[in-house]
Amino acid sequence: MAIISSKKQPPEPGKQPKQQRKSAKASPPQEKILQPETVKDEQGKKEESIRPQQFRDYIGQKDLKDVLEIAIKAAKFRGEVLDHLLLYGPPGLGKTTMAIILASEMGVNYKITSAPALERPRDIMGLLVNLKPGDVLFIDEIHRLSRMTEEILYPAMEDYRLDITTGKGSRARTRSIPLSKFTLVGATTRVGALTSPLRDRFGLVQKLRFYEVDELSQIILRTAQLLKTLVAEDGATEIARRSRGTPRIANRLLKRVRDYAEVKSLGEINESVAAEALQLFQVDPCGLDWTDRRMLSVIIEQFNGGPVGLETIAAATGEDTQTIEEVYEPYLMQIGYLSRTPRGRVATPAAYQHLGFKPPNEQMSLL
Repeated sequence: MAIISSKKQPPEPGKQPKQQRKSAKASPPQEKILQPETVKDEQGKKEESIRPQQFRDYIGQKDLKDVLEIAIKAAKFRGEVLDHLLLYGPPGLGKTTMAIILASEMGVNYKITSAPALERPRDIMGLLVNLKPGDVLFIDEIHRLSRMTEEILYPAMEDYRLDITTGKGSRARTRSIPLSKFTLVGATTRVGALTSPLRDRFGLVQKLRFYEVDELSQIILRTAQLLKTLVAEDGATEIARRSRGTPRIANRLLKRVRDYAEVKSLGEINESVAAEALQLFQVDPCGLDWTDRRMLSVIIEQFNGGPVGLETIAAATGEDTQTIEEVYEPYLMQIGYLSRTPRGRVATPAAYQHLGFKPPNEQMSLL
């Protein structure tokens, strides 16, 4: 391995120095290695350009915004850092965006990471030591933190110190390193999976709710403006209806409809264009995709509407049980198309009507 000295050595006349040749040779790989670091710190310019940076641009979650605006004003008034915040709720509702807005409103920097990336103690130690006063540290999927990493966070969150042990056996010594006061923002889709000691150290625990159609329509119109795409209000409403109450899905569907409209040269995206495009992508007016409809139709046609066990549904549809339970069932239960009972899953009359089946006249009591 070449060692590049930081001192300038006088070159020999008529001959290129050996170290200089090695430095020039090693330069391209070094630049190639350093380049992803810069991109990572910038958090992806194109993706972040559609994220709101201030509360006035953030659409929806009114109750949450009211709570956080009061907390921010109180912290600024006292000259303190914002209290640690835990955000929980389904994916795609804006937990990462909220952390970025908090840092922007407080006038500080932020660092974003995820719990699976913090495998070793030194990973979280390096982040904590490099934080500046007031900085926001965002940890996504915080319920997946390892036990050792979680133990390191306890004194860091409470006393803003880092406890490290040096030496082994009788020579082992514990040393405390003071940390700058910071704000930890944790995000999780499974708040029940957090340990009580970690959950209790958050001063603010807030849930993000699903969005209404009118809120999603405003988000779609805003994103379309940033993407320089012409979208009519009825077109935005049509996309919002099929977005499952989730901004991430709304933005994803908007991009797919934009592709369709550009390729077909259809101009402005109105209701008919949006409906035609989303029909091509097999997303129906209730936001159900092909797999959602397949699962419901299997329960209705093959098992007379249920009850039917999870393992049986997985075998009949070719999906694994975890995917069915964590990806498809929550939304189907939320819109009232599926019920869980002690004896298994049951398709509701609303599911029969949506798929064009005749609902049963009477349903047995399954409780």
